[in-house]
Amino acid sequence: MKILIAILIFSVIIIFHELGHFLLAKRNGIKVTEFSLGMGPRLLSTQKGETRYSLKLFPIGGSCMMVGEDDDDDSEGSFNKASVWARISVVAAGPIFNFILAFVFAMIITSVAGYDPARVLKVEESSPAAKAGLQEGDIITEFQGRSIVLGRDLDSYMMLHGLDDEEITLTYKRNGEKKEVSFEAYSEEKYMLGFSYVPTPDSEPEITQVVLNGAMMEAGVQAGDIIREINGETIETSQEIQEYWEKNPLDGSEISLGIERDGEVQTISLKPQMTKQIDTGFVYNLYREKTNFLGVLRYSASEVRYWISNTIESLMMLIKGQFSVNDLSGPVGIIDVIGDSYEEAKEEGTVMVWLQMLYWAILLSANLGVMNLLPIPALDGGRLVFLAVEAVRKKKLDPNVEGMIHFAGLVLLMLLMVFVMFNDFRRL
Repeated sequence: MKILIAILIFSVIIIFHELGHFLLAKRNGIKVTEFSLGMGPRLLSTQKGETRYSLKLFPIGGSCMMVGEDDDDDSEGSFNKASVWARISVVAAGPIFNFILAFVFAMIITSVAGYDPARVLKVEESSPAAKAGLQEGDIITEFQGRSIVLGRDLDSYMMLHGLDDEEITLTYKRNGEKKEVSFEAYSEEKYMLGFSYVPTPDSEPEITQVVLNGAMMEAGVQAGDIIREINGETIETSQEIQEYWEKNPLDGSEISLGIERDGEVQTISLKPQMTKQIDTGFVYNLYREKTNFLGVLRYSASEVRYWISNTIESLMMLIKGQFSVNDLSGPVGIIDVIGDSYEEAKEEGTVMVWLQMLYWAILLSANLGVMNLLPIPALDGGRLVFLAVEAVRKKKLDPNVEGMIHFAGLVLLMLLMVFVMFNDFRRL
């Protein structure tokens, strides 16, 4: 079932991406020879006018094939015959349509479930945050120089960057007025494993978040995994995790954990890392609440912006070496995660299943839009670079040279895809 759901999500996203190319090509008088979903041999096909519409064997990818797109054909109705700005609009339409699709899906989710305001839920009494004037109910709009609209914006900052400086600066809104405050937060150096959980007496001992580059992440532990044992001691509730640490504080010695994933328990060994822990002194909201029509429009755009910025930030961290290619996930890994989300949402009813799948569609559509705009040969972004150079020079580049560069880029992308797929299977 999870494979069918993932294929459906991928198909909708890819069709909409290619539809962008298709509609703008038609709008600019460019002949489209084939519009297809999937790759490989055709399963179903029909010809309407100049265009063949096809469903192909392998449900990965799709195409909008235009006359002259990959050769030097400059006959009437070819891609090369169109003006440079027409060609730019055709190439850019795919990623832009992905962002439009993500926005439409975000509107559905925000209309039904609402959005997550970055509201302060609790301020520790006598903490530096409280002394600086922060109060329960304040809405955080900026944190450490970063704009905050959703609670997840703040959560994403904490997860990807953490706090390495006790000096905290934030802006909050109260009764329509904004105020900026700075304060020196509490900090403490201690051994940590690098994960979060919610200690309650009746809940599963589930890991809710894994800290970047922490001991847990390096050991391959993921959010959603369940701790069943600590050094041979059985753990049944998340409260028992806290009780265990209170009795057995981490001291840098190697520990053994029984980690459950997909019903199977695996024992791993890892060493805690000395970490500076900074306490902000406040708790912020991550739960959704309803909003009006204008709020739906605003926060749907914020939802798409959230995923676009997260994708860009993750790519920058990959370039800087903070992530490695081993952390990348391809279709196989995504199908597995979508399947896990489906199983979890199924217990909460049909509406939750649909919302969860739409949530994944937003993430993947925004991600595909960003990735396709990267200035890499064979991707839309790579083609846009060549077209931008042409627009500046007012002269076309040698199509044979451009074709060779795009082909080389395609080969490298295929090799990367094979590597990522191998990693996905290895992790599974």
